[in-house]
Amino acid sequence: MSSLKTGFSMSSIAITNTRRPLGTSGLSVFPIAYGLWRFAGTDVRTARAKIDAALEVGIDLFDHADVYGCDGGGQFGDAEALFGEVLAEAPSLREQMIIASKGGIVLGVPYDSSARWIRTAVDDSLRRLKIDVIDLYQIHRPDFLGHPAELAEVLTSLRDEGKICEVGVSNYTPSQFRALQAHLPFPIATHQPEFSCWHHGALRDGVLDQCMETGTTPLAWSPLGGGIIGMTRDEATQQPNGAQLATLIDCLDAIATAQGVTRSAVALAWVLAHPAGIIPIIGTQRPERIIASIEALKVELTRTDWNEILVAAQGEPLP
Repeated sequence: MSSLKTGFSMSSIAITNTRRPLGTSGLSVFPIAYGLWRFAGTDVRTARAKIDAALEVGIDLFDHADVYGCDGGGQFGDAEALFGEVLAEAPSLREQMIIASKGGIVLGVPYDSSARWIRTAVDDSLRRLKIDVIDLYQIHRPDFLGHPAELAEVLTSLRDEGKICEVGVSNYTPSQFRALQAHLPFPIATHQPEFSCWHHGALRDGVLDQCMETGTTPLAWSPLGGGIIGMTRDEATQQPNGAQLATLIDCLDAIATAQGVTRSAVALAWVLAHPAGIIPIIGTQRPERIIASIEALKVELTRTDWNEILVAAQGEPLP
């Protein structure tokens, strides 16, 4: 990195284990969350081991969606149902968790944010998860045929009924966010975009800017580029834009080697360092990697380091 090459000492961007707020909701969580996209397809004992590993290191936000489980030959709702079985065996775990879920995807449609469907989706998620309230309920993807006023009305009713506590959106544009917020009598707590040092569009499409403007907390899905950041350098060169990816890997590895951490830790630290207070959602299925994810909180990045990672990823210098 430039600071190392020149010997110039620069202060690091603060990355700590301080809890991060979920918007202005009053809820706060550990800086890293655990995503349940690939959680289904195992037994309760294996599922419990993953949950215990997360809780052991302080991770307390568990991010579901009703559609999780369909990948890999499973069924709609399988991830929530398996998580619910764990809670049925160990109900006290619920007290240590902030549980989030998402709805609005209907297989074959594919999006439905009508009042009828969202109410059904919430009730079904509560039943599968075996809980009384979903702490954070998110609309999974924008429904171009849904009016934000209708969606806002049902979300408000579900919140008033105590079935959900807070509301978030996922994969929305800034204008879609504003349209929904205009009809809600309370602030949207979270916005979930794809974001990593490889997929960094949210830096420029207005999503992160809007989050900082409104006090909304970004939850980053695929903060490790959907696993692409974990490839070997040789594997990386075979990918589209392989030269850029290999350069990014070299950049991350240089910092990781200097600080005695993993490449993944540096990549997560890059996400955590953004001033919007982003919470990366990790999705590994290996308990040891869940535990290792908190290495990211030990990484020290200067502004130069952070920008050089971005330059390596985009393949061109900053203006």
